[in-house]
Amino acid sequence: MAITTKLSDLVFGTPISNIQVPEHLNRTCATNVDFVDSAMGGHGFTPSSVTLFTGEPGAGKTTMVLTVASAVAKKKDAMCVFNTAEESLFQIKKTVNRLGLTGDFACGNTSEIDDVLAGCQKMMDANPNKQMFIVIDSLQQMNATHERYGKGYRSDSLVLEKILTFCKETHAIALIINQVNKSGKAAGSNKLKHMVDAHMHLGVERKDQDFMGMRVLETQKNRFGGCGHVFFLDLKNNGFTEIARVSAS
Repeated sequence: MAITTKLSDLVFGTPISNIQVPEHLNRTCATNVDFVDSAMGGHGFTPSSVTLFTGEPGAGKTTMVLTVASAVAKKKDAMCVFNTAEESLFQIKKTVNRLGLTGDFACGNTSEIDDVLAGCQKMMDANPNKQMFIVIDSLQQMNATHERYGKGYRSDSLVLEKILTFCKETHAIALIINQVNKSGKAAGSNKLKHMVDAHMHLGVERKDQDFMGMRVLETQKNRFGGCGHVFFLDLKNNGFTEIARVSAS
């Protein structure tokens, strides 16, 4: 999995015929959570990709990303870091216990994105043959070091830019919870959704009597795979169960 081509090596004006796609980018990383992999086009996440994950309050966003983190951590060729700036690690461990998750993912409890990425780089250096999968809860709680304002600068777009740059240079995968406002729309500017490679959303069905209260998972943007499938999920105390999937096309 050693990277032989870096974006920084490609100067402006390089002929497209001179650009060779690293072999690793032609693969995907399945999480082994079937409805998540299927929502991302059927085969999981593409290395170097960054996905925003939005959802209604109480829909189960943290439950879902913890489920993904645990599943990825069980893979022999991958490793996962779950960083929370929303809850304490004791609260996260209680949730992990309740859900019965057994994948031993690494965890962090910092609000500084530079510290998260530095820690991930050390893990990648120590495990060069494993795919790095980064989960962040949530974008709105993260800070970044700014050349003018120093450490602790709060800017959604700057934090996301740093994550994007890191993933493009190292081929890491990032799944980032993005909070929603009172109207149910993603917090922050529309620029955030344009910056990322994919956007998943977890809603709660409130109209259809047959699926009332079910969680609804759909991918609304995906540069590396298909969109258009909707997954109806039942959320119990021990996690999600897929009930049905339909095509949105």
